[in-house]
Amino acid sequence: MPRMRRTVTLIGLAVLTMLFAIACQGGGSAIKVGSKDFTEQFILGEMYALVLENQGFDVERKLNLGGTPVAQAGLESGQIDLYPEYTGTALLTVLNRPVSSDSQQVYQTVADSYQEKYNLVWLEPAPMNNTQALVMTPEGAKDYNIKTISDMVDQASQLTLIGPPEFEVREDGLPGLKQVYGDFQLEKFIPADPGLRYQALSEGQADVAVAFGTDGEVSAFNLVVLEDNQNFFPPYQVAPVVRQETLDKHPGIRDALNQLAPKLTNETMRRLNYEVSGKKREPAEVAREFLIQEGFLE
Repeated sequence: MPRMRRTVTLIGLAVLTMLFAIACQGGGSAIKVGSKDFTEQFILGEMYALVLENQGFDVERKLNLGGTPVAQAGLESGQIDLYPEYTGTALLTVLNRPVSSDSQQVYQTVADSYQEKYNLVWLEPAPMNNTQALVMTPEGAKDYNIKTISDMVDQASQLTLIGPPEFEVREDGLPGLKQVYGDFQLEKFIPADPGLRYQALSEGQADVAVAFGTDGEVSAFNLVVLEDNQNFFPPYQVAPVVRQETLDKHPGIRDALNQLAPKLTNETMRRLNYEVSGKKREPAEVAREFLIQEGFLE
């Protein structure tokens, strides 16, 4: 009898251990949504998480991971299942491919390459384009009669440009601009952090600033975005990048997030970004409010 009791006890322990392991695996089945470390990514990551939760998925947020290499490594290792990425970043930073301004070609290149190289899937891209742009105040653009980058180049020797330090050396910065628009010389280039650019522009310390297409300040300050009339800057459309393994387990992710994509335009993202960067609201609150307005949440 003692031996039988001991056998039953061992079987019981084995069953409990197995149930515990299953429970642990179940606890790990949450879809891990990541983001990089800036305002727009916080908002988009929250949107993805909220949309998926509303569809009944268990979601774990892993936002504010860091820059592109950290987020990409997290995706490859399975520490996250998906995060918002930009087509231009994937093309230039992750894949090290040449610059291209054809948005459809860029999307197809990164989608095919990610599938082949990393077994990662790009869902539908949003119409928004967070590419680099050159902006001026309405007064400055009017004074110099500048509407396009070609107009700016014609008067470059009179103009001060403020932008990130790397803009002076990157192929999608000044060197590339000079190749496409002709060799020009600015009166001055001021290297500066993002937060200082708009302040310098509004205070007249610079005539032109390097911006990003969906920066909240572009709309909030009514800035003039110079037309890239030679189509130099590469497209930076955003889309969820998802592990194939995760999509196989949860195919509903595709439809849920693809329905969100068309709503994310430049104007929308500028407005939402400024709610956070300008009005200091929480990204989660801004994301939820938008999704309620658009009928994704009640």
